[in-house]
Amino acid sequence: MAATVEIIVVGNEILQGDVLDTNSHWLCAQLTALGAVVRQVTQVRDDCPAIAEALRLALRRGNRLIILTGGLGPTADDLTLEAVAQALGVSLQEHTQALAWVAEMYRRLAQEGRVPSAEMTPQRIKMARLPAGCEPLFNAVGAAPGVLCQLVGQAVVCLPGVPAELKNIFQEALLPWLAEWLGQGAFVEWTAVAACNDESVLAPLLKRAAEAHPEVYIKSRARAFGESYGRFTITLSARGETPARAEALVRSAWEDLSASLDRAGLNAWLEVPAGGP
Repeated sequence: MAATVEIIVVGNEILQGDVLDTNSHWLCAQLTALGAVVRQVTQVRDDCPAIAEALRLALRRGNRLIILTGGLGPTADDLTLEAVAQALGVSLQEHTQALAWVAEMYRRLAQEGRVPSAEMTPQRIKMARLPAGCEPLFNAVGAAPGVLCQLVGQAVVCLPGVPAELKNIFQEALLPWLAEWLGQGAFVEWTAVAACNDESVLAPLLKRAAEAHPEVYIKSRARAFGESYGRFTITLSARGETPARAEALVRSAWEDLSASLDRAGLNAWLEVPAGGP
Protein backbone atom coordinates (compact mmCIF):
# COMPACT_ATOMS: atom_id res chain seq x y z
CA MET A 1 0.00 0.00 0.00
CA ALA A 2 1.36 3.43 -0.96
CA ALA A 3 2.62 5.70 1.80
CA THR A 4 0.45 8.72 2.48
CA VAL A 5 1.78 12.27 2.78
CA GLU A 6 0.33 15.59 3.87
CA ILE A 7 1.82 19.01 3.17
CA ILE A 8 1.32 22.01 5.47
CA VAL A 9 2.14 25.36 3.86
CA VAL A 10 2.89 28.10 6.39
CA GLY A 11 2.74 31.82 5.71
CA ASN A 12 0.48 34.85 5.87
CA GLU A 13 1.80 35.88 2.46
CA ILE A 14 0.26 32.76 0.92
CA LEU A 15 -3.21 33.26 2.42
CA GLN A 16 -3.21 36.99 1.66
CA GLY A 17 -2.51 36.29 -2.01
CA ASP A 18 0.83 38.10 -1.97
CA VAL A 19 2.83 35.00 -2.94
CA LEU A 20 1.76 32.07 -5.10
CA ASP A 21 2.44 28.72 -3.44
CA THR A 22 4.45 26.84 -6.04
CA ASN A 23 6.21 24.73 -3.41
CA SER A 24 3.34 22.34 -2.73
CA HIS A 25 2.76 21.86 -6.48
CA TRP A 26 6.42 20.90 -6.93
CA LEU A 27 6.44 18.66 -3.87
CA CYS A 28 3.28 16.85 -5.01
CA ALA A 29 4.96 15.98 -8.31
CA GLN A 30 8.14 14.74 -6.60
CA LEU A 31 6.30 12.66 -4.01
CA THR A 32 3.90 11.17 -6.55
CA ALA A 33 6.85 10.13 -8.70
CA LEU A 34 8.22 8.26 -5.68
CA GLY A 35 5.00 6.26 -5.46
CA ALA A 36 3.52 8.12 -2.49
CA VAL A 37 -0.03 9.45 -2.25
CA VAL A 38 -0.37 13.11 -1.28
CA ARG A 39 -3.57 13.05 0.72
CA GLN A 40 -4.00 16.74 1.53
CA VAL A 41 -2.38 20.17 1.30
CA THR A 42 -3.24 22.63 4.09
CA GLN A 43 -2.38 26.32 4.22
CA VAL A 44 -2.09 28.07 7.59
CA ARG A 45 -1.09 31.51 8.78
CA ASP A 46 2.06 32.37 10.74
CA ASP A 47 0.31 31.41 13.96
CA CYS A 48 1.92 28.95 16.36
CA PRO A 49 -1.29 27.30 17.68
CA ALA A 50 -2.69 26.99 14.13
CA ILE A 51 0.49 25.36 12.80
CA ALA A 52 0.70 23.01 15.77
CA GLU A 53 -2.95 21.96 15.42
CA ALA A 54 -2.57 21.35 11.68
CA LEU A 55 0.39 19.07 12.40
CA ARG A 56 -1.42 17.22 15.19
CA LEU A 57 -4.37 16.52 12.86
CA ALA A 58 -2.09 15.33 10.07
CA LEU A 59 -0.36 12.95 12.48
CA ARG A 60 -3.69 11.66 13.82
CA ARG A 61 -4.77 10.85 10.27
CA GLY A 62 -1.94 8.33 10.23
CA ASN A 63 0.18 9.81 7.46
CA ARG A 64 3.61 8.26 7.04
CA LEU A 65 5.10 11.68 6.25
CA ILE A 66 4.11 15.30 6.93
CA ILE A 67 6.05 18.09 5.25
CA LEU A 68 5.83 21.68 6.47
CA THR A 69 7.10 24.50 4.26
CA GLY A 70 7.98 28.02 5.39
CA GLY A 71 8.57 29.69 8.74
CA LEU A 72 12.15 28.55 9.41
CA GLY A 73 13.85 31.95 9.20
CA PRO A 74 15.27 34.39 11.78
CA THR A 75 12.30 36.74 12.22
CA ALA A 76 9.73 36.76 15.01
CA ASP A 77 6.96 35.51 12.72
CA ASP A 78 8.95 32.42 11.68
CA LEU A 79 7.21 30.05 14.07
CA THR A 80 7.22 26.64 12.42
CA LEU A 81 9.86 24.97 14.60
CA GLU A 82 8.27 26.29 17.78
CA ALA A 83 4.91 24.94 16.60
CA VAL A 84 6.38 21.55 15.69
CA ALA A 85 7.97 21.31 19.15
CA GLN A 86 4.59 22.10 20.74
CA ALA A 87 2.79 19.52 18.60
CA LEU A 88 5.35 16.83 19.46
CA GLY A 89 5.46 17.77 23.14
CA VAL A 90 9.19 18.54 23.20
CA SER A 91 11.36 21.60 23.77
CA LEU A 92 13.45 23.60 21.34
CA GLN A 93 17.16 22.94 21.74
CA GLU A 94 20.22 24.43 20.13
CA HIS A 95 21.62 21.82 17.73
CA THR A 96 25.41 21.77 17.41
CA GLN A 97 25.54 20.74 13.75
CA ALA A 98 22.78 23.14 12.73
CA LEU A 99 24.53 25.97 14.53
CA ALA A 100 27.79 25.21 12.74
CA TRP A 101 26.04 25.25 9.36
CA VAL A 102 24.31 28.56 10.06
CA ALA A 103 27.57 30.11 11.31
CA GLU A 104 29.46 28.91 8.24
CA MET A 105 26.84 30.37 5.90
CA TYR A 106 27.06 33.79 7.57
CA ARG A 107 30.85 33.62 7.54
CA ARG A 108 30.72 33.11 3.78
CA LEU A 109 28.12 35.84 3.29
CA ALA A 110 30.21 38.28 5.31
CA GLN A 111 33.33 37.34 3.37
CA GLU A 112 31.47 38.06 0.12
CA GLY A 113 30.24 41.39 1.49
CA ARG A 114 26.59 40.37 1.35
CA VAL A 115 26.04 40.90 5.09
CA PRO A 116 27.88 43.37 7.35
CA SER A 117 29.24 40.75 9.78
CA ALA A 118 29.33 37.05 10.60
CA GLU A 119 28.25 37.63 14.21
CA MET A 120 25.92 34.92 15.49
CA THR A 121 23.10 37.10 16.74
CA PRO A 122 20.10 35.67 18.63
CA GLN A 123 18.09 35.85 15.40
CA ARG A 124 20.65 33.73 13.57
CA ILE A 125 21.01 31.28 16.43
CA LYS A 126 17.21 30.91 16.37
CA MET A 127 17.49 29.00 13.07
CA ALA A 128 19.61 26.35 14.82
CA ARG A 129 17.12 25.76 17.65
CA LEU A 130 15.36 22.54 16.67
CA PRO A 131 12.69 20.43 18.35
CA ALA A 132 14.46 17.98 20.68
CA GLY A 133 15.29 14.70 18.98
CA CYS A 134 15.14 16.13 15.46
CA GLU A 135 18.02 16.40 13.01
CA PRO A 136 19.03 19.22 10.66
CA LEU A 137 19.06 18.87 6.87
CA PHE A 138 21.87 20.72 5.11
CA ASN A 139 20.85 23.81 3.14
CA ALA A 140 23.48 24.66 0.52
CA VAL A 141 21.54 27.67 -0.79
CA GLY A 142 20.42 29.58 2.31
CA ALA A 143 20.99 29.89 6.04
CA ALA A 144 18.08 27.99 7.61
CA PRO A 145 18.60 24.21 7.74
CA GLY A 146 15.72 21.89 7.03
CA VAL A 147 14.60 19.63 9.86
CA LEU A 148 13.80 15.93 10.03
CA CYS A 149 11.85 14.48 12.98
CA GLN A 150 11.51 10.70 12.94
CA LEU A 151 8.72 9.33 15.11
CA VAL A 152 7.37 5.81 15.52
CA GLY A 153 6.17 4.90 12.04
CA GLN A 154 5.80 8.56 11.04
CA ALA A 155 8.08 11.44 10.17
CA VAL A 156 7.85 15.23 10.06
CA VAL A 157 10.01 17.29 7.70
CA CYS A 158 10.33 21.08 7.80
CA LEU A 159 11.60 22.89 4.70
CA PRO A 160 12.22 26.60 4.04
CA GLY A 161 9.64 28.53 2.05
CA VAL A 162 12.18 29.93 -0.46
CA PRO A 163 11.71 27.61 -3.47
CA ALA A 164 15.41 27.32 -4.35
CA GLU A 165 16.25 26.35 -0.77
CA LEU A 166 13.34 23.91 -0.49
CA LYS A 167 14.33 22.16 -3.72
CA ASN A 168 18.00 21.96 -2.76
CA ILE A 169 17.29 20.37 0.61
CA PHE A 170 14.71 17.99 -0.84
CA GLN A 171 16.92 16.79 -3.68
CA GLU A 172 20.31 16.77 -1.98
CA ALA A 173 19.73 16.12 1.73
CA LEU A 174 16.33 14.45 1.94
CA LEU A 175 15.84 12.31 -1.15
CA PRO A 176 18.08 9.33 -0.24
CA TRP A 177 16.34 8.96 3.13
CA LEU A 178 12.92 9.65 1.63
CA ALA A 179 13.13 6.89 -0.96
CA GLU A 180 13.79 4.36 1.81
CA TRP A 181 11.21 5.82 4.22
CA LEU A 182 8.36 5.79 1.73
CA GLY A 183 9.19 2.28 0.59
CA GLN A 184 9.47 0.83 -2.87
CA GLY A 185 6.94 2.11 -5.32
CA ALA A 186 6.47 3.69 -8.71
CA PHE A 187 3.91 5.91 -10.38
CA VAL A 188 3.08 5.81 -14.09
CA GLU A 189 0.70 8.11 -15.94
CA TRP A 190 -0.31 8.04 -19.59
CA THR A 191 -2.26 10.81 -21.31
CA ALA A 192 -4.63 10.35 -24.22
CA VAL A 193 -6.73 12.72 -26.30
CA ALA A 194 -10.27 11.91 -27.37
CA ALA A 195 -12.06 13.79 -30.16
CA CYS A 196 -15.49 14.28 -28.67
CA ASN A 197 -17.79 17.28 -28.28
CA ASP A 198 -19.60 15.95 -25.21
CA GLU A 199 -17.89 14.68 -22.08
CA SER A 200 -21.09 12.96 -20.99
CA VAL A 201 -20.60 10.58 -23.93
CA LEU A 202 -17.17 9.67 -22.57
CA ALA A 203 -18.40 9.23 -19.00
CA PRO A 204 -19.92 5.71 -19.27
CA LEU A 205 -16.93 4.42 -21.24
CA LEU A 206 -14.51 5.74 -18.63
CA LYS A 207 -16.68 4.35 -15.85
CA ARG A 208 -16.63 0.85 -17.36
CA ALA A 209 -12.88 0.95 -17.84
CA ALA A 210 -12.32 2.17 -14.27
CA GLU A 211 -14.53 -0.61 -12.87
CA ALA A 212 -12.67 -3.22 -14.91
CA HIS A 213 -9.29 -1.86 -13.79
CA PRO A 214 -9.74 -0.67 -10.18
CA GLU A 215 -6.00 -0.18 -9.66
CA VAL A 216 -5.92 2.47 -12.39
CA TYR A 217 -7.20 6.01 -11.89
CA ILE A 218 -8.93 7.23 -15.06
CA LYS A 219 -9.94 10.86 -15.43
CA SER A 220 -11.09 13.13 -18.26
CA ARG A 221 -10.89 16.89 -18.46
CA ALA A 222 -11.77 19.46 -21.09
CA ARG A 223 -8.96 21.00 -23.10
CA ALA A 224 -8.71 24.75 -23.71
CA PHE A 225 -10.90 26.41 -26.30
CA GLY A 226 -9.46 27.25 -29.68
CA GLU A 227 -7.79 24.58 -31.78
CA SER A 228 -8.36 22.01 -29.03
CA TYR A 229 -12.12 22.60 -28.83
CA GLY A 230 -14.04 19.35 -29.01
CA ARG A 231 -11.21 17.35 -27.54
CA PHE A 232 -10.81 15.92 -24.05
CA THR A 233 -7.68 14.85 -22.21
CA ILE A 234 -7.87 11.43 -20.57
CA THR A 235 -5.29 10.45 -17.96
CA LEU A 236 -4.67 6.91 -16.80
CA SER A 237 -2.39 6.47 -13.79
CA ALA A 238 -1.39 3.68 -11.45
CA ARG A 239 1.04 2.85 -8.68
CA GLY A 240 2.96 -0.39 -8.43
CA GLU A 241 5.84 -2.06 -6.66
CA THR A 242 7.96 -1.40 -9.76
CA PRO A 243 7.68 0.85 -12.82
CA ALA A 244 7.06 -2.24 -14.94
CA ARG A 245 4.12 -3.31 -12.78
CA ALA A 246 2.57 0.18 -12.81
CA GLU A 247 3.02 0.44 -16.57
CA ALA A 248 1.43 -2.96 -17.13
CA LEU A 249 -1.66 -1.84 -15.20
CA VAL A 250 -1.97 1.36 -17.23
CA ARG A 251 -1.34 -0.41 -20.54
CA SER A 252 -4.06 -2.98 -19.88
CA ALA A 253 -6.58 -0.26 -18.95
CA TRP A 254 -5.72 1.78 -22.03
CA GLU A 255 -6.12 -1.20 -24.35
CA ASP A 256 -9.63 -1.85 -23.01
CA LEU A 257 -10.60 1.82 -23.04
CA SER A 258 -9.22 2.37 -26.53
CA ALA A 259 -11.28 -0.56 -27.84
CA SER A 260 -14.42 0.88 -26.22
CA LEU A 261 -13.78 4.30 -27.73
CA ASP A 262 -13.32 2.73 -31.17
CA ARG A 263 -16.60 0.83 -30.86
CA ALA A 264 -18.32 4.10 -29.94
CA GLY A 265 -16.90 5.76 -33.05
CA LEU A 266 -14.66 8.11 -31.07
CA ASN A 267 -11.15 8.83 -32.28
CA ALA A 268 -8.57 8.74 -29.47
CA TRP A 269 -4.79 8.64 -29.38
CA LEU A 270 -2.02 8.56 -26.80
CA GLU A 271 0.23 11.51 -26.11
CA VAL A 272 3.31 9.33 -25.58
CA PRO A 273 5.04 9.98 -22.24
CA ALA A 274 8.82 9.86 -21.80
CA GLY A 275 9.73 6.19 -21.84
CA GLY A 276 6.08 5.42 -22.55
CA PRO A 277 4.28 2.78 -24.60
